[in-house]
Amino acid sequence: QVQLVESGGGLVQPGGSLRLSCAASGINFVIYTMAWYRQAPGKQRELVASITSGHRKNYADSVKGRFTISRDNGQNTAYLQMNSLKPEDTAVYYCNAWVVGHDYWGQGTQVAVSS
Repeated sequence: QVQLVESGGGLVQPGGSLRLSCAASGINFVIYTMAWYRQAPGKQRELVASITSGHRKNYADSVKGRFTISRDNGQNTAYLQMNSLKPEDTAVYYCNAWVVGHDYWGQGTQVAVSS
């Protein structure tokens, strides 16, 4: 059974930081591209950042220079370090694991940025 379990969300003030984690089980983690998506109320889900099996990274323009995606293949875990958070970063953040023919999602973790 495949599971992606996100953690690390919460309420933070503007300018603050959070680190999201995505613990994966039931997949051969090392071959998957891992990604973080987010969905704000009333908006479509959007890609925030991704990291391939070869550690190639990609970021949405809105988070470049503020967010860092990483992965620990030994721990089957992906991370999203979020710095300099803004109110517009408020959303439910979802972890995604993808390889050709397989696409898995976590249940999401809420991030709220507010003073």
